[in-house]
Amino acid sequence: MDYSSICFHDGNITNLINTRTLNTHHDFNHAVQMHSSLVRRLSLEQELEGHRGCVNAIAWNSEGSMLISGSDDTRVNIWSYSSRKLIHSIETGHSANIFCTKFIPETSDELVVSGAADAEVRLFNLSRIRRNGVEEGGISPSAVFQCHTRRVKKLAVEVGNPNVVWSASEDGTVRQHDFRDGASCPPAGSSHQECRNILLDLRCGAKKSLEDPPKHCLALKSCDISATRPHLLLVGGSDTFARLYDRRMLPPLSSSQNKSPPPPCVNYFCPMHLSDLGRSSLHLTHVTFSPNGEEILLSYSGEHVYLMDINLVSGNSMRYTSADVTKLTSFSPILDRAEVHSSLYGASLNGFSVRNKAARLDKCRKLVQIAEKSLKGETDYYYGIEACNEVLDGHGHGHEIGPSLMHECLCIRASLLLKRRWKNDSHITIRDCHKALQINPSSTRALICMAEALAVLEKHKEALDFALASQSLSPSDFEIMERVDNIKKSVAAAEADKAIMKSDRGSKTNYRAGKVLSLSDIIYHTEGDNDASIDDPEREDSDYDDELELDFETSIATEGGDDDDSNVLPRNLNLRFHQRRDSTMEIDRPNGSFGMSFENDKPEMAIDMKQRYIGHCNTGTDIKQASFVGQRGEYVASGSDDGRWFIWEKKTGRLLKMLHGDDAVVNCIQCHPYDCLVATSGIDSTIKIWTPNSPVPSIVAGGASGPETSNVLDAMEGNQRRLCRTREAILPFEILEHFQMHEFAEGSFHPFECAQS
Repeated sequence: MDYSSICFHDGNITNLINTRTLNTHHDFNHAVQMHSSLVRRLSLEQELEGHRGCVNAIAWNSEGSMLISGSDDTRVNIWSYSSRKLIHSIETGHSANIFCTKFIPETSDELVVSGAADAEVRLFNLSRIRRNGVEEGGISPSAVFQCHTRRVKKLAVEVGNPNVVWSASEDGTVRQHDFRDGASCPPAGSSHQECRNILLDLRCGAKKSLEDPPKHCLALKSCDISATRPHLLLVGGSDTFARLYDRRMLPPLSSSQNKSPPPPCVNYFCPMHLSDLGRSSLHLTHVTFSPNGEEILLSYSGEHVYLMDINLVSGNSMRYTSADVTKLTSFSPILDRAEVHSSLYGASLNGFSVRNKAARLDKCRKLVQIAEKSLKGETDYYYGIEACNEVLDGHGHGHEIGPSLMHECLCIRASLLLKRRWKNDSHITIRDCHKALQINPSSTRALICMAEALAVLEKHKEALDFALASQSLSPSDFEIMERVDNIKKSVAAAEADKAIMKSDRGSKTNYRAGKVLSLSDIIYHTEGDNDASIDDPEREDSDYDDELELDFETSIATEGGDDDDSNVLPRNLNLRFHQRRDSTMEIDRPNGSFGMSFENDKPEMAIDMKQRYIGHCNTGTDIKQASFVGQRGEYVASGSDDGRWFIWEKKTGRLLKMLHGDDAVVNCIQCHPYDCLVATSGIDSTIKIWTPNSPVPSIVAGGASGPETSNVLDAMEGNQRRLCRTREAILPFEILEHFQMHEFAEGSFHPFECAQS
């Protein structure tokens, strides 16, 4: 039995078609739209040409008859789905890259809106465009909203509401623009110049960890409104936590002059292993609701894509506190096995026939055998992990397979993850070992795997505790003894290095004071090369107890004398660093200063991940999307920095398809609302249309248009290396996102240049 021969969970499409007349209650269109047999036949049908820059945003109208796109060329284009032709091209008047654009619902698709790097939101009425072909000239916007102070990264609309659009900006606010209140912002110099349209103020909302009180500006990157429960608002930005708000419970709309602590959210969402990173450049680039509104997707820069449950009564969700993060890696007595079995296997097995249960168990045993062969080196570790995912995630989360087989599968997957060591595999190993120890507290296999994973993460004391526990349970097991000895040696070596670092700290400080640092050393807080391994832990902050805050000044030489263009990049950049006190949040304003303290504003809980999707790379752009595919959201898709885009089975995380969609980076992926068609865009100036026209189903593109199947793992491993080469940055996003620097000799550098948006 080969793993690739395992069918996907949507069954056989032929059987689905044959039984559609028998099952009148079954929604055939939803089931067949993005069936796995069609997804695996996706290939490039056509490229839509009409932009002259990177295409940063694409979206379908509600009926799927038109596609809207926004680009670095500051144009918004409208495309026909049926003819694949350009209908309208709008010169928007934006002075910088367009990052988001939408059709306004319930307006017969006549109203469209755009948001851009010039901090403006612009509304256009397509009925003003001449109907005889493509309109090349510009039309005046129906409304211009200039109340944001930084780039507008995402727009959201509410199904059935033609009067309001919401915009999320890197200034830390979500603003509500109601077309009925006025066509535009008040003119400059008027007595009521400040707009009172801030729905959500997170200018003091960013957090370094779950228990850390919010202090700094949360530069918002993405927002979404639930299609099924439109009062729910999801936002993500420059920290690791997505936040869910109930718009009915938010304070009244306010202006930017009134700064207050961030309002309480309904829930925080963050994978547990990312919730306590301290100072980190890790941040969200996209958040979105599932079609049924019960799940959300989070896409991280420098990390993976994660699925989470909103419905907290579901057994798939998991609430945790900062104390739970510590408990997961601490050696302590496990709960009574009867209690554990009750919690893990509370779901009834009734409802399945004896024959079906026997067939499922037989399938799971064969998958475990595949995983065991992978562990022995007969196949790549990736396929063994995928087989375990199928058993653990594809069959009732263990309810159908029993505790013995579940324990075995958890231990095998933990061992495989330790060997593969892609980014954060060690954290997933710890999760699996913890679950295995709940089933069998005396499992030496789970204990030693836990110890080795903790050692990789440099949690040496905890690693030694688990290692000694495994040795005490199997004192005569030679393999266990050898592995414990290796852990003891690594712990001793780490302690020795720590002692040397402590003794040399004084001389190291003097060395730093006398060394001429390059700008790269300053930006990334590094001295020399320090390449990360595939699964290295986050750098400890013990050597850098005093964090740095950046003040920056720009000096722009313009030919126009008094003309000051905020979009011109600075030619001279003066950096000044000073220590930051974190006890309270000091906020300087042009008209004065005041302090705010949020010491008591600590979230009690967050919701952990349900599934993760790996293989892509998200580091080069901060507009990279992760999307649900299909009307039922059965699949998950994401773009990648290697020019490919990936589709996974949502339930198991199994990779279905990998396609080459751009010469540089794929950022946007939008599935058609009803047909089996996907539109993608990225750094290229074209939009790609993908349909199931390949004659043969494959994990890659059919024929010569994509890589061979054997190269799939090479591509995924290459992306993992890219993820782990990302260095920790300490400069704010406003610097790192706008510029990139080219170094030459030590201590010298080339002036900043624009980076990809």
